[in-house]
Amino acid sequence: MNAMPPHRGSAPVGYITELGPVEAGAVLYLRLWCDGPDAQAQVWNDFATALGPENGRKALKSFELLCDLCVRYGRRPLMRHHVTCKCLGSDESCFATFVGYASEGEREDALLLATTIVRPDVAPSLVGFAQEFGLALRRMAIKADHSPRKQTTLH
Repeated sequence: MNAMPPHRGSAPVGYITELGPVEAGAVLYLRLWCDGPDAQAQVWNDFATALGPENGRKALKSFELLCDLCVRYGRRPLMRHHVTCKCLGSDESCFATFVGYASEGEREDALLLATTIVRPDVAPSLVGFAQEFGLALRRMAIKADHSPRKQTTLH
């Protein structure tokens, strides 16, 4: 009975499919970013493809700074599930909700959640980067919704 229980931050609280596009994107890109250089290249490719090279670079920079602040000033490491896992961990849920609030301009709610992720003195900067990243995810989702779909014939 000396085995340590898994970190509470990784406890499943739902499924990625239950999230909106901004929140699901935040979790997916957090997982990818933490998965190493090849996965980070995929993040850049997704941003550049959806937003164009210049806006993709801006979105990537905001996301890099967001992740850097979480790592350097985090209250503790953010727990995450594997990139292909369908579960949503509690830390991932918090991160997704935080980015969602920031992207909607709900600064006070985003700031409140940011203080659970990083030190309070770093939280306002975290919110700013999350807002830029979240707005990029929002633009990507809108573009995906308006992309031409293949026509099908029923009869």
